[in-house]
Amino acid sequence: MYKYSKYNSMIKMLILLHDSYQFVMQYIGPEEFLSLSENIPVIDVRSPLEFSEGHIPGALNLPLFDDNERKKVGTLYKQSGRQSAILAGLDFVGLKMSQYVKQASKLAPERKVLIHCWRGGMRSAGMAWLLKTADFNVSILEGGYKAYRTYIRQKLGEGIILVVLGGNTGSGKSEILDRLEGMGEQIIDLEKIAHHKGSAFGDLGQERQPTNEQFENNLFKALNKLDITKTVWIEDESRGIGTVGIPDVFYRQIRNSVVVFLDVPKSFRVKRLVEEYAAFDPQQLENAIHRITKKLGRQNAKLAIEALHRKDFDTVADLLLIYYDKAYLKGLSYRDENKVFKLVVESEDLEIVAQNVLEFYQKQKKLTN
Repeated sequence: MYKYSKYNSMIKMLILLHDSYQFVMQYIGPEEFLSLSENIPVIDVRSPLEFSEGHIPGALNLPLFDDNERKKVGTLYKQSGRQSAILAGLDFVGLKMSQYVKQASKLAPERKVLIHCWRGGMRSAGMAWLLKTADFNVSILEGGYKAYRTYIRQKLGEGIILVVLGGNTGSGKSEILDRLEGMGEQIIDLEKIAHHKGSAFGDLGQERQPTNEQFENNLFKALNKLDITKTVWIEDESRGIGTVGIPDVFYRQIRNSVVVFLDVPKSFRVKRLVEEYAAFDPQQLENAIHRITKKLGRQNAKLAIEALHRKDFDTVADLLLIYYDKAYLKGLSYRDENKVFKLVVESEDLEIVAQNVLEFYQKQKKLTN
């Protein structure tokens, strides 16, 4: 049994308060919590490691326990029970209470906060009690981060009107999405959310990728801003984008949606790839080629590396497209051919291409209705 510390009397009070929190604290569900989070700071009281693995976008980490403290409290809970774990927890927390209030005051100067932990249990309730004592207006996420994750997975599986922008590597799909957004269309840029462009070269020039869990959280945030009763444009992607994977329920929607396939001349694509990648460190480019040697073929990989060394970037791109075109067209062949509409691209001006894409889709939509 954990020995009572100098905070013994306070512990007893906290335990009694916790058992009556449902009558004092305001618990709200994920939908309301996320709606309020647009204007009220979210404080995540989980440990730094928990937070780094995945968190509600925009949440601020004010951990009740550090990683080691959390581990010790969890072990004690399993070995000696709830009260012993609470007593140990307060020993960790006791001297830091004033710091929590000071930090919360900086994070939420208007003294309104939304709080959550993993399951909406003692950690969030304890911090909520402390901040309420300091005259904060506090709401707790019922069920905690776990409930949030369940909620967003359900939402990602709900129907959405997707139009998939397809095309071989180098077609400029991401840039066209940006231009469609500039024209007032709704888009989801999976590669931007994933911090990766989806190929062996996709991490070049990108920020560190989020965890898979955080990718899903960020994807939901992007979707949650859109009107799902209207068309949403999205780039055709493989299930995996670098180290992260598109959630199954959302990937199925992508695979079952209408595709506008951009038939772009290879010369245009080679030029675009050279403009995008030739400035990177040659060693990074060579490393990426080595990663796909088996798929590209040893001879083609050898020729591509030799061309890279002599700075013949057009030849490098042309050789790499042998593999990437074959791989993309194979994936396209698994789609319902009645949902794939090919648009022949004749201009290198992506503004013109984006306008053509929109007009083409609207025309096809009328024909199929």
